Amino acid sequence: MNEAFVKIGETKEIGPSSMKAVEVEGEKVCIINKEGNYYAIGNTCTHVGGPLNEGTLEEYEVECPWHGSKFDIRNGQATKPPAVRAVPRYEVKIEGNSIFVRKQK
Repeated sequence: MNEAFVKIGETKEIGPSSMKAVEVEGEKVCIINKEGNYYAIGNTCTHVGGPLNEGTLEEYEVECPWHGSKFDIRNGQATKPPAVRAVPRYEVKIEGNSIFVRKQK
Protein backbone atom coordinates (compact mmCIF):
# COMPACT_ATOMS: atom_id res chain seq x y z
CA MET A 1 0.00 0.00 0.00
CA ASN A 2 1.38 3.40 -0.85
CA GLU A 3 1.68 6.22 1.65
CA ALA A 4 -1.17 8.32 0.27
CA PHE A 5 -4.62 8.56 1.79
CA VAL A 6 -7.31 6.70 -0.16
CA LYS A 7 -10.95 7.84 -0.18
CA ILE A 8 -13.18 5.02 1.01
CA GLY A 9 -16.57 6.67 1.34
CA GLU A 10 -18.74 9.32 2.94
CA THR A 11 -19.44 9.84 6.65
CA LYS A 12 -23.21 9.42 6.04
CA GLU A 13 -22.58 5.80 4.96
CA ILE A 14 -21.45 4.74 8.45
CA GLY A 15 -23.89 5.65 11.21
CA PRO A 16 -22.97 6.07 14.89
CA SER A 17 -21.70 2.88 16.55
CA SER A 18 -21.67 1.02 13.25
CA MET A 19 -19.05 -0.65 11.05
CA LYS A 20 -18.52 -1.06 7.33
CA ALA A 21 -16.17 -3.29 5.35
CA VAL A 22 -14.24 -1.70 2.48
CA GLU A 23 -11.32 -2.74 0.34
CA VAL A 24 -8.26 -0.50 0.14
CA GLU A 25 -5.69 -1.49 -2.46
CA GLY A 26 -6.49 -5.19 -2.02
CA GLU A 27 -6.67 -5.11 1.78
CA LYS A 28 -9.89 -5.71 3.72
CA VAL A 29 -10.52 -2.81 6.11
CA CYS A 30 -13.19 -2.29 8.77
CA ILE A 31 -14.25 1.34 9.22
CA ILE A 32 -15.87 2.09 12.58
CA ASN A 33 -17.87 5.15 13.64
CA LYS A 34 -17.59 5.41 17.42
CA GLU A 35 -19.52 8.46 18.67
CA GLY A 36 -18.53 10.52 15.63
CA ASN A 37 -14.89 9.44 15.71
CA TYR A 38 -13.78 7.18 12.89
CA TYR A 39 -11.35 4.28 13.28
CA ALA A 40 -10.01 1.80 10.74
CA ILE A 41 -8.50 -1.64 11.37
CA GLY A 42 -8.00 -4.77 9.32
CA ASN A 43 -11.33 -6.51 8.78
CA THR A 44 -9.95 -10.06 8.97
CA CYS A 45 -9.61 -11.68 12.41
CA THR A 46 -6.08 -12.99 12.98
CA HIS A 47 -7.45 -16.22 14.47
CA VAL A 48 -9.13 -17.88 11.46
CA GLY A 49 -10.17 -14.94 9.31
CA GLY A 50 -13.62 -13.97 10.54
CA PRO A 51 -15.14 -10.74 9.14
CA LEU A 52 -14.90 -8.23 11.98
CA ASN A 53 -17.47 -5.84 10.45
CA GLU A 54 -20.10 -8.56 11.03
CA GLY A 55 -19.24 -8.74 14.73
CA THR A 56 -20.35 -6.55 17.62
CA LEU A 57 -18.94 -3.26 18.84
CA GLU A 58 -18.76 -2.64 22.58
CA GLU A 59 -17.01 0.46 23.84
CA TYR A 60 -13.69 0.43 21.92
CA GLU A 61 -13.64 -3.29 21.14
CA VAL A 62 -14.97 -5.21 18.18
CA GLU A 63 -15.81 -8.88 18.72
CA CYS A 64 -15.29 -11.38 15.91
CA PRO A 65 -18.58 -13.16 15.09
CA TRP A 66 -16.87 -16.54 14.59
CA HIS A 67 -15.02 -17.36 17.83
CA GLY A 68 -15.32 -14.29 20.06
CA SER A 69 -11.85 -12.79 19.69
CA LYS A 70 -11.80 -9.07 20.49
CA PHE A 71 -9.70 -6.23 19.09
CA ASP A 72 -9.19 -2.65 20.27
CA ILE A 73 -10.38 -0.37 17.45
CA ARG A 74 -7.92 2.36 18.51
CA ASN A 75 -4.76 0.31 17.97
CA GLY A 76 -5.73 -3.05 16.45
CA GLN A 77 -4.39 -5.05 19.41
CA ALA A 78 -6.02 -8.39 20.25
CA THR A 79 -7.68 -8.03 23.66
CA LYS A 80 -9.38 -11.43 24.00
CA PRO A 81 -8.29 -14.88 22.71
CA PRO A 82 -8.35 -17.04 20.73
CA ALA A 83 -6.70 -14.36 18.53
CA VAL A 84 -3.36 -13.17 19.89
CA ARG A 85 -1.97 -11.17 16.94
CA ALA A 86 -3.07 -7.61 16.23
CA VAL A 87 -4.92 -6.63 13.07
CA PRO A 88 -3.45 -3.84 10.89
CA ARG A 89 -4.31 -0.28 11.86
CA TYR A 90 -5.12 2.52 9.45
CA GLU A 91 -4.95 6.27 9.86
CA VAL A 92 -8.27 8.01 9.22
CA LYS A 93 -8.73 11.53 7.89
CA ILE A 94 -12.08 13.29 7.43
CA GLU A 95 -12.32 16.09 4.88
CA GLY A 96 -15.79 17.57 4.63
CA ASN A 97 -17.99 14.47 4.40
CA SER A 98 -15.33 12.24 2.86
CA ILE A 99 -13.45 9.51 4.74
CA PHE A 100 -9.85 8.76 3.78
CA VAL A 101 -7.56 6.04 5.17
CA ARG A 102 -3.93 5.02 4.88
CA LYS A 103 -2.04 2.18 6.51
CA GLN A 104 -0.09 2.94 9.67
CA LYS A 105 3.62 2.16 9.60
